[in-house]
Amino acid sequence: MAPDEVSGESLTLDELVDRARALAIPGERHILGIVGAPGAGKSTVAGQIVAALGPESAVLVAMDGFHLANVMLESLGRRDRKGAHDTFDDAGYANLLERLHRSAAARAVPGNSEIVYAPEFRREIEEPIGSAIPVTAHTPLVVTEGNYLLLDRDAWPRARACIDEVWFLAPGNEIRQQRLVRRHEAYGKSPDDARAWALGTDQRNAELIESTAAAADLVVQVT
Repeated sequence: MAPDEVSGESLTLDELVDRARALAIPGERHILGIVGAPGAGKSTVAGQIVAALGPESAVLVAMDGFHLANVMLESLGRRDRKGAHDTFDDAGYANLLERLHRSAAARAVPGNSEIVYAPEFRREIEEPIGSAIPVTAHTPLVVTEGNYLLLDRDAWPRARACIDEVWFLAPGNEIRQQRLVRRHEAYGKSPDDARAWALGTDQRNAELIESTAAAADLVVQVT
């Protein structure tokens, strides 16, 4: 194992689904966070958990919906390191999780039909789309995934305060980097550019993210 690699408990996806199901308690609201470095498999695992639990029990709200728009990143001089912690609207993300946390408390109000609309990131255009994901007050489990759920600066701690459990995915660096290169190629980068981004910008972000793993409730390698 490389010195900077994070090791974790080996669990199957079915075991993770069972653990998530325990949080999807009708009449309550819990938020499950899934964190990890770029290419760790966060969106895949989160999506499979939500699909297994079904739309009446769970909904996926990803941190990536709070990417700053490319035009804003260019104006800030940060476009070439998109994905770094300061290329997100961290306060907006924290505000959303706080609202999702509060909205379930209104479920006891007769006739309550509040819907919170969350943004979604579209990889095909590399931009967030606002108000794309509806979350009703009666959905018991919100699954959120992203890179910086455990970061202890800026507005990220406010977001963490709303999350009941955070799981850190640690697949191993070689697997993670291979996934990243394939992803970048799939979305239009040349093989050389894909590898340069995965081992450059992505890797710098990964090192920061992996330094937060000790704060997770569960560190896991999905088998």
